[in-house]
Amino acid sequence: MTLRLALLALACQLATAHADTRVIEADPHLHLVCDDRVIARSTGLALVAGHVEKDAHNPVFKADKLWENALNNLYPNVHFDSATQTFHLWYKCLLNDPAIIAKLTPVRTIHDQGWLLLHATSQDGIAWQKPDHGIVEFDGNTHNNAVARDTPNVGVFHDLHDPDPTRRYKMVFDTGLGELQARFSPDGLHWAEPIKLQGFSARNGDTHTNAFYDEASQRYVLYTKLYLGERLQARFESRDFIHWTGGDLAIRSTLAEGRSSQTYCIEVFPYGSGYLGWVMMYNVGKGRTVDCELAWSPDNKTWRRLFPGQGFIPRGPAGSYDSLCIYGPASKAIVQDGQHYILYGGSDISHLGWKRHCLPCVAQVREDRLVGLQAEAQGECLTQPLLATGEPLKISADAAGGSIRVAVLDEPGFEESEAITSDVTRGEVRWPKADFTKLKGKQVRLRFTLQHATLHTLSGLAHDPAFLAERASKKEPIRPRDTTPYTGPHVAFTSSFDKDNEGWIAVDKAEHQ
Repeated sequence: MTLRLALLALACQLATAHADTRVIEADPHLHLVCDDRVIARSTGLALVAGHVEKDAHNPVFKADKLWENALNNLYPNVHFDSATQTFHLWYKCLLNDPAIIAKLTPVRTIHDQGWLLLHATSQDGIAWQKPDHGIVEFDGNTHNNAVARDTPNVGVFHDLHDPDPTRRYKMVFDTGLGELQARFSPDGLHWAEPIKLQGFSARNGDTHTNAFYDEASQRYVLYTKLYLGERLQARFESRDFIHWTGGDLAIRSTLAEGRSSQTYCIEVFPYGSGYLGWVMMYNVGKGRTVDCELAWSPDNKTWRRLFPGQGFIPRGPAGSYDSLCIYGPASKAIVQDGQHYILYGGSDISHLGWKRHCLPCVAQVREDRLVGLQAEAQGECLTQPLLATGEPLKISADAAGGSIRVAVLDEPGFEESEAITSDVTRGEVRWPKADFTKLKGKQVRLRFTLQHATLHTLSGLAHDPAFLAERASKKEPIRPRDTTPYTGPHVAFTSSFDKDNEGWIAVDKAEHQ
């Protein structure tokens, strides 16, 4: 019996090690149905969020080490190494108890707290190891999984575009508002000394600041807090990761929400021909909970919250491990065995005080099912003018129990496709007597007719530059900024939020004109 169990365990390990896991990169020929550069109009269809399943193992590990004093907000940074088929997680740890802070060598605090950046690894994304890295001294030894210290609010990412191999991994953090810094590493474990970043103001920082290399613009892009009486999100860009420009407002709460729900942070990743972002909405006026929403952008500059007020990863029922706060990951999209793998932080403690745990959890959504256009009965949508690439037209859709048919307008032989009547992921659309690949280079418009079905993505098409240029020319130009120096009175004010359950007050200061 013991041998049989051992063989079964080995088989399970081998199966896990060979799981189909991959990173989803940008793809200009893959389009989400929330993109208004692609979908011109629809009738009888509703934009819906993907169905989220939470893993039964959640939380996938606990704060069971002495130095894991408070995994405050967690701020998960996830990288999947395709070469070694290994998940890497860098997560935030805060030392709040004086007796624990005293175990740091040397003792050093920021905002009266100790700070560690911890690192864990996994082969399947569920069972995690906390390696003994031997880098940071704690309690008289280095037997822990810390890879850096004194790095509050840290974001980490893997960068293949920097020609310097010693800068293969990058982190950005702050030691106070406006005090953003970077550190570089060849392996994500051994980090060089901090470098102060240029271009930020005292309105920036104090959140899960995160960055990535954007293929489209050939620049680094960074998102962090912009504080103007409430928490907003700002976007910066850089060519060298040291000197940053921009800082324009990227996303915020609605006017109806006001300051009751504020944009705490946004973690951005490319998907298809656009970008998606996990937006953490801090519900200051609703119990200080945090919801993880989904946002969309065609250019990672102009953002739209797809389902305002609706958490994409729903918080759990009262008393459960993620009932009050959810924090999404800074990570590229990862697909494992046909499911989007999303490692998030879940907490049953509201956003109050320093001493609180937010533990790593896993959620899954079927590949390409992050957002969809759904027909409960019958509906149709019409695309904008797009260019056929010479590839087959493929769609991801849920049509079991219903149907989807496609017509290419004004093209003989393409009046009605064969019906798709099952759930398909990038399944090919076919016509009885016509070949979509023969339309290569042509401007086309498609009509999708859905019955009891949901359309999620379409591919085999490219944006038409002529159409996009014409569309942009019809938009009202943005007025240039008024750079006239202000000479009127300045009013300094302090906005103070309610006391938390430890007597700690979070205070933000800003000077408004």
